Amino acid sequence: LASGSRSSKTFKPKKNIPEGSHQYELLKHAEATLGSGNLRQAVMLPEGEDLNEWIAVNTVDFFNQINMLYGTITEFCTETSCPVMSAGPRYEYHWADGTNIKKPIKCSAPKYIDYLMTWVQDQLDDETLFPSKIGVPFPKNFMSVAKTILKRLFRVYAHIYHQHFDSVMRLQEEAHLNTSFKHFIFFVQEFNLIDRRELAPLQELIEKLGSKDR
Repeated sequence: LASGSRSSKTFKPKKNIPEGSHQYELLKHAEATLGSGNLRQAVMLPEGEDLNEWIAVNTVDFFNQINMLYGTITEFCTETSCPVMSAGPRYEYHWADGTNIKKPIKCSAPKYIDYLMTWVQDQLDDETLFPSKIGVPFPKNFMSVAKTILKRLFRVYAHIYHQHFDSVMRLQEEAHLNTSFKHFIFFVQEFNLIDRRELAPLQELIEKLGSKDR
């Protein structure tokens, strides 16, 4: 169990999209439209672009954002304060990745999030799944892998909102968290990437964020 030796207090290194690459241009496009403030428009597939590539670039970006947001509250998310990975009293998550850990295990939130972020990073670093070179095709199972990654990243948002929002408020990070989450939700809704049932722990918040934008 190699990842166990990594302290959950350490940031996962930021996944960089190589400058000069087409994906880098797409990321710049995403940042520019985000700057306009219209998130519904910012998540739409740019004209003439490949859907897989657009989803890949944004998935990397969300991983980096969530990594940073969670990093601000790691001192409050401990084995003692969060002995289970939950999103409120009704939702508890057990970890399995299908390869190293086949049967879901119950673990603390920091442990779960460490497993999760390490697993996501391994997927993003796999050139056969997330090709960074022009002309290298995405694999047939790309969409199902991306959906699993996004479903799991959602759980980190859900845990932060349910268990640590008071800390986020004290750090005056709530605007940053809300904008990041809203961008994430609009993106997964636009391309139908996360099953509605999976979003249940934050359903009220999702509806609130959506209603402001109609």
